[in-house]
Amino acid sequence: MSDGSAAESQAAVPATYADWAADRAEPRFTDWLRARSGEVWADATRHQFVRELHADTLDDVVFRRYLLQDYAFVETLVGVFGYAVGDAPTMAAKSRLVDFLGTLSSEENDFFERSFAALDVPESRYSDPKVTEPTAAFRDLLLRAARDGGYAETVAVLVPAEWVYLSWATDDELATADGPDRFYLQEWRDLHAVPEFESFVGWLRAELDREGAAASERRQARLAELFSRTVALEVAFFDAAYEGNHSPETPGRGGDR
Repeated sequence: MSDGSAAESQAAVPATYADWAADRAEPRFTDWLRARSGEVWADATRHQFVRELHADTLDDVVFRRYLLQDYAFVETLVGVFGYAVGDAPTMAAKSRLVDFLGTLSSEENDFFERSFAALDVPESRYSDPKVTEPTAAFRDLLLRAARDGGYAETVAVLVPAEWVYLSWATDDELATADGPDRFYLQEWRDLHAVPEFESFVGWLRAELDREGAAASERRQARLAELFSRTVALEVAFFDAAYEGNHSPETPGRGGDR
């Protein structure tokens, strides 16, 4: 599956959802949001990081930097999902979000601990890592969306954060026949390619489709801004893993170089 061809040039996408949806038989608000993000969507879902991960050529130094930042980010992500649980409009929606929170706090945490052990990262380092600027900006964006907005704003940042990962993990054009040999690369891909995760992202999109289509034009623009900013920060997050000379996670702290 590849989303790169689906992303339209941002300049060619109508500025309002109503105009974009007018000539479509079955418009989806999230499709408009993805189109509005323009080429940045492809920058995120076809980034060097994910191409090298699929090909098993990703340097352990790069993945180590990335994983430390992602681990630092998970606590914030769990908190934002907690806001979504509180604001969700139905008990069924609350239950679906709680189930995913269980995955974040159990399956993914187990993956992190085993991967850090394999990559020789001591607990003292991953329990309190210094965060890079993209990680700090990502945390701030998600928390502000959840605290200052409502359910729609929270879901507007959660959808791209999860959808980007589903997109690159299930991209047949990037995948190799056997996948990566290193378990931490293979499992990181698999965690975001399993049917359960695909189903959850589909459900999360449907939540934003409903909330966004019913929102005012002004609020729709705000949701589009949050969505696009999240996608741009996904790119910056991947970029930072290659910027060891400028990152707080550099030589002298665990032997990255």
